[in-house]
Amino acid sequence: MKKNSIFLIAATATLYFNNAYAQETTQDSAKVSSIDQIVITGNSNPKKKIESSTAISTFSSKEIQKQNPISAAALLQRVPGFAVETSGGEVGNNLFARGIPSAGAYEFVQVQEDGLPVFEDGALQFANADNFFRVDNSVNRMEALRGGSGSIYATNSPGGLINFITREGTNDFRGTAKLETSTYGLMRTDVNVGGALVQDKLFFNVGGFYRTDDGIRKTGFKANNGGQIRMNLKYVFDKGYVKVYYKKLDDRNTFFLPIPLIQNGNKLKGFQGFDPNYGTYSYRAISQLNIPQAGGGFFNRNLEDGIHPKVDAVGAEFKYDLGNNFTVLNKTRYTNINMNYTGIFPAGLPETAADFATKPVSKGGDYGMTNYQYSLVSNGAIVNPAFVQKLGFWAIDKQMNNFVNDLQFNYKFDKGNVTAGFYKSNWKSHQYWNWSNILTTATDRPELLNLVDTSLSPSDIGYSKTYNGVTNMTFLQRDTQTQGSLNDLYVNLDYNITDALSVNGGLRYSHDYYKGNFANTTSANLNNSVLTIDGTHGFSTTTADDNMSVLGNKYTYWNYNVDKVSFTLAANYKINRENAVYARFSNGFRSPNEEAYYNYFSNPTPDKPLKSVTTNQLEVGYKYYSRTFDIAVIPFYSTLKNLSFTDVFSDGKSENTFANTQNYGVEVEGFARLFNNIVEVTFNGTIQSPKYKNLEAGSVLEGNVVRRMPKFFFNISPAVNITKSWRAYVSMNYYGKRFQDEKNVQTLPSFTEFGAGMSYQLGRIRFAVDGTNIFNTIGITEGDPRAGSPNGDGIIMARPIMGAAARASITLDF
Repeated sequence: MKKNSIFLIAATATLYFNNAYAQETTQDSAKVSSIDQIVITGNSNPKKKIESSTAISTFSSKEIQKQNPISAAALLQRVPGFAVETSGGEVGNNLFARGIPSAGAYEFVQVQEDGLPVFEDGALQFANADNFFRVDNSVNRMEALRGGSGSIYATNSPGGLINFITREGTNDFRGTAKLETSTYGLMRTDVNVGGALVQDKLFFNVGGFYRTDDGIRKTGFKANNGGQIRMNLKYVFDKGYVKVYYKKLDDRNTFFLPIPLIQNGNKLKGFQGFDPNYGTYSYRAISQLNIPQAGGGFFNRNLEDGIHPKVDAVGAEFKYDLGNNFTVLNKTRYTNINMNYTGIFPAGLPETAADFATKPVSKGGDYGMTNYQYSLVSNGAIVNPAFVQKLGFWAIDKQMNNFVNDLQFNYKFDKGNVTAGFYKSNWKSHQYWNWSNILTTATDRPELLNLVDTSLSPSDIGYSKTYNGVTNMTFLQRDTQTQGSLNDLYVNLDYNITDALSVNGGLRYSHDYYKGNFANTTSANLNNSVLTIDGTHGFSTTTADDNMSVLGNKYTYWNYNVDKVSFTLAANYKINRENAVYARFSNGFRSPNEEAYYNYFSNPTPDKPLKSVTTNQLEVGYKYYSRTFDIAVIPFYSTLKNLSFTDVFSDGKSENTFANTQNYGVEVEGFARLFNNIVEVTFNGTIQSPKYKNLEAGSVLEGNVVRRMPKFFFNISPAVNITKSWRAYVSMNYYGKRFQDEKNVQTLPSFTEFGAGMSYQLGRIRFAVDGTNIFNTIGITEGDPRAGSPNGDGIIMARPIMGAAARASITLDF
């Protein structure tokens, strides 16, 4: 995709909107006033934002529409304190809250819909929380809480809560319909309708989307294809309400992983044969895998299926006034997920064709041949590629379910309220892995390669190093099951000492059980089978099957219990209607994640006891909200103990490293209307210093910067209301320098990404164009965490942000 086409679309749209609709006067402002804005996340009762002693960011449906985020992760980039990596595509992205390190996903925050988790644990292996959630027009608003009371109102969330609150019907029938296209083959439609079936009593809302596109990176197939539907029905009676709802998600997304780049200090450029902005190894020519199994049968997979979750969620919510200032609220949900996950994961760096074939095994090579020959799997043509690449073809199947119920009682008194509740959640994750390695050309439209040893004859043992381009057939299998049973009691108190001064305290006792099992494996090959590799020669002539993984009938069983108390204390002083200050201390924890359990219990002699990660956080804040200017400045300090790293390497092993961390920083968030609302500026930023601290004597990590954490990142988005109907904006997203590894060997340079767009309101119709990464910046969010020790400069593997793209949309409100 060329920048010219993007600017052409924008310019054409500008002229069209300007000439055709210059007389319209409908206001299209970016943000409503925050003075009286009510928040519910992380609070025992709805309260004004300025009266909440929490660090919380809010986005209304109108603000989300203006930003038109390409993914949920892109929206969360607008939240200070959240360092978000968006380079994976629409799903599978990573979020790091307040410098808390992790292997990725949403490990220390919980993603919720209407106050209950999308899935109880948002960081299961290959099951990032954003795999199971999509932002569409059925979202009414989003509230993002950092730190604070997150650990009181949810499990495993010391970093915060992200709550997407869906639309409900009102007495007025209302709806919205949106059509969207793009420079990368996008066709998307969003529809949402809601209203009353019985005035003042029975309300409904139905919404969802369907989308298909080719992907910004060129895969040669439909990179994203699928949709979502949500519906709810709410009955209101004199003393409360009851609501039931259902969500169906069936969506397929390509997951993008590291590609080769050339690094020289802070400078990056594309690797030979690779476009860093649009290239990918996930390409149609290598998308099919079909290999025999040592235990019998064949395993086949299609890369075009990508990350493909099928989610069904049904829930209910009930609130009732018991009288005498007592109310009861119960929320319940059952979620069932079946997900196929298929991705191409690089297994090391590109190598010259000669090095890959001839490097001795003693020096890290695969084969150590003297004479070799490459050929294309597609047509058998003999080739001599400049570089070759070994890639992991990873297939994961997950069956997951989660039943959760949150029962709470609230008592209001003259000076405050107290909430007590019982939270119960049962969840299960059963997963199966089947991983192979393939050999391809190191280009952004890779082709499968066969490799043979020409010093041998085709009938000799070990003549071929591949089987239809596969170098290691099913070298890893896993069949594991993890279950959680959470039984948590919590209490939260809000007390108004004076009209200006309020205090808050919360306590949560977690009595949680985890258990699971995994099948032990053995190795085998296909040498004694009747199968052939080419219709003539048996499998003894290839090394591709030499170390195939076979699931055994012996299982390892494990269990782990958690008895932990989390607590928080805070005070908020409202100086006047527009100014407030607050302070909060909180203590929380995160249970070991799924890979940590597997890694620990599969190790006969673990060197460290398995422990929950504990956190302490202190934050103070100043908030100012007016009708023309908002700002929140929040210094914070946090410590973590018993943090474990659980990256899974390209050979299927995972590391077992433990550390403690310390971080202090400042979050800033604001909004300004200037020059009689002609100019609007939204901004947020974070300055922090996350480091490994208080480690064992002699640790080489002591004082190092926490991996993948920028010390400084910010976003600023000015907009101009050229007329009351025509609006234009630019956005600037800066991501500071980071280190890929905990030893601080490989630098991930800072980068700045620019976006721009415009909209025109014609009555109830809104026309918009949005451009992302309009200057085609090469910005990498991570290196290759699956490669082990990084190598620094030269050829590196890294995951860049997407190249320049533009989307155009028409929205009708009715």
